[in-house]
Amino acid sequence: MDNSGDAVRRVPYSHSVRWDRFFDDLEDQLASEWEAERAALDTEAERLRLSRVTLAERLALLCSRDTGPATVASFDLTDGTSLRATVTGLGADWVALAPAEGSAAAVIAPLAAITTVGMPHADLLRTARPAPPRSALADRLTFGFVLRDLVRRRAPVAVHLVSGRVLTGTIDRAGADHLDLALHEPGSPRRAHAVSGYRLVPFAAVSWIRADDVPTLT
Repeated sequence: MDNSGDAVRRVPYSHSVRWDRFFDDLEDQLASEWEAERAALDTEAERLRLSRVTLAERLALLCSRDTGPATVASFDLTDGTSLRATVTGLGADWVALAPAEGSAAAVIAPLAAITTVGMPHADLLRTARPAPPRSALADRLTFGFVLRDLVRRRAPVAVHLVSGRVLTGTIDRAGADHLDLALHEPGSPRRAHAVSGYRLVPFAAVSWIRADDVPTLT
């Protein structure tokens, strides 16, 4: 009889232990569901943000001085050229590059002329982060605007066309969608007697331009 009494007295304790575990399991399950729901919302929000990111915004993070040392990336361009360079400036529709090897001259390339950009995976992920706000002025600096600055500087240039041909000379004028190029030997100043011809070059035909002097934007 005493043994039966001991058994009866142990039943509530056993049930209590099972219910405590049951409620603990429910709390753990609810916490997991909340965490999963929050992660799903965060993932969806991140996907939505990334769907709105532009190439210019990602390149802006490569030239930002706030994100560490400059990244040397590989830029493949429409004329078949591959340049290892750092991003030194960015306009509304163009990027300024400093080649990592060879000539110290600057490069200006329309964003539309970039076919691929190669970089270490860590830098690739870094460029996908939210970009710092850029000045409204930088967003108004078009490819034509920066070329008109080269006109003012009378800087000798090499214009690399999407066809693979290279024209050297000085840009005399830059319109809304084209430039006037006075042809002469590379590295020499523009002199009337040195000019061998003139070309109208549509911006759409330009893959990249090498210049001895180019403005730097951040």
